[in-house]
Amino acid sequence: MTDKPRAAIQANDRSYPWPKVPAIAICLDGCEPEYLTQAIAKGLMPELKRIRETGTDRLAHSVIPSFTNPNNLSIATGRPPSVHGICGNYLYEPETGEEVMMNDVRFLRAPTVFFKFYEAGARVAIVTAKDKLRALLGAELRFDEDRARCFSAERSDTSTRAEHGVDAASTWLGMAQPDVYSAGLSEFVFAAGVKLLADWKPDLMYLTTTDYVQHKYAPHQPEAQAFYAMFDGYLGQLDAMGAAIVVTADHGMKPKHDAKGDPNVIYVQDLLDDWLGKAAARVILPITDPYVVHHGALGGFGTAYLPKGADKADIIARLAARPELLEVIDRAEAVKRYDLPADRIGDIVMISTENMTIGTSEHRHDLAALNEPLRSHGGLTEQEVPFIVNRKLDLPAAPVLRNFDALFYATTAASA
Repeated sequence: MTDKPRAAIQANDRSYPWPKVPAIAICLDGCEPEYLTQAIAKGLMPELKRIRETGTDRLAHSVIPSFTNPNNLSIATGRPPSVHGICGNYLYEPETGEEVMMNDVRFLRAPTVFFKFYEAGARVAIVTAKDKLRALLGAELRFDEDRARCFSAERSDTSTRAEHGVDAASTWLGMAQPDVYSAGLSEFVFAAGVKLLADWKPDLMYLTTTDYVQHKYAPHQPEAQAFYAMFDGYLGQLDAMGAAIVVTADHGMKPKHDAKGDPNVIYVQDLLDDWLGKAAARVILPITDPYVVHHGALGGFGTAYLPKGADKADIIARLAARPELLEVIDRAEAVKRYDLPADRIGDIVMISTENMTIGTSEHRHDLAALNEPLRSHGGLTEQEVPFIVNRKLDLPAAPVLRNFDALFYATTAASA
């Protein structure tokens, strides 16, 4: 850590206190609150149980869509997608006619809190499970002064000092690079956090995991409970070293299948093709990313671009009448209600009901790799997430408390 206290850091119209002890925010990807409830009830998370009792235990709301990239970048910037611009994992660019991943730094419209602390002289560490978030979270950081570390578990074998702050992070940690579809990917993140805190002593650290386990296993299943027991051990180590810690999530997770275990899906592109003509409209699913084995690109949020001259009100009414959809609104209302960037969503926004997902066309979704009944996220029913601090703080509850308050309250706790 840096030696002396400094002035508060200004980032995106918020003021972050300078931490006296390391401030850590942990994003447990896909952590439906019930996972913690059941694991604690089974006696598998004694450290978290103690922290909840002696610290601060709340529920918060994620941003909508309740997907990984929008929420991680909201946590990183302390602001909603209307400010930072990342409103999905994936988007359609009308000016080019292309659908692209939204993981390039060019899509980011606001500086991260990490960069603002780094700019002021702090030591900053970021460890991600998947590499898709690394560049966005580490935007503008430089690695020539040994004040920044930013690497992923997924590509830990090939990290470099020049680009990530550490050469071959897997060798540095003494853990093999994990398979991207494994609980080990998240364990690598936690283990790296413990080593960084012990050996490098960052002022500010962010650890963000993968929801592979949560997509596959419900809170009562042994595999899920083993994951949270594993996390609890690392959390206890971080807490014992004196860090101020906030534990939250980017989104929850709900079952999205029928009694037989088959996915529940409404294929909206097929409906719009029938109503407006083949490919006249374009449905975009912002959950889409390279890692679709565990969710088949099926989630609770979708957006659609309609052809010129289409009766938008009629389309909205027809979709809203479908029992599979909880909410269907136009762009202006979605921007207002969910703080979304207007130029990166379609003419209409759709949110599914709790146990339903939104698809494009049936033939476009390869569900063969779904070995377990579908669990997914993206909508309002996955918006509630844990928000736990290992210090006593006077915090509001959801919906006022947001997961993107994590860094503010971590630095607040660390500065007390």
